[in-house]
Amino acid sequence: MKNYLPLAIVLVLATAYGLWWKRGEGAIRSNKAIPGHRLSEQVLGEALGSRATMVQFSSAFCAPCRATHALLSQMVETIPDVKHIHIDAESHLELVRQLDIRSTPTTIFINKDGIEVGRAAGTPKREQVLKALEAIH
Repeated sequence: MKNYLPLAIVLVLATAYGLWWKRGEGAIRSNKAIPGHRLSEQVLGEALGSRATMVQFSSAFCAPCRATHALLSQMVETIPDVKHIHIDAESHLELVRQLDIRSTPTTIFINKDGIEVGRAAGTPKREQVLKALEAIH
């Protein structure tokens, strides 16, 4: 019986960690703006949305990236003042380092001034994206 106790402890801890990690995957976290740090049209290579912009960082062989791209692209079709910009993380490594992008897909929500107001690592759910966009004025 003593031999199974360490195994049981490891299984309980691993399960708890897995549930905690899964719960946060794709969740949108609000960020406090970094003074003086803005994402501009020149940095992103495209014009910003009139209210908000979702900047998605992806990599070529990332299946969740394709699902996130499809979701965000579909959503902006019905929300005219929001724009979706897709950036290949591998081609923009300096920007990835600057913005502290640690995994793909990562979607950064910025307001009309280019200030980051939220971030989602992983594939967010439609309801999460709508809630994040509603908070941007």
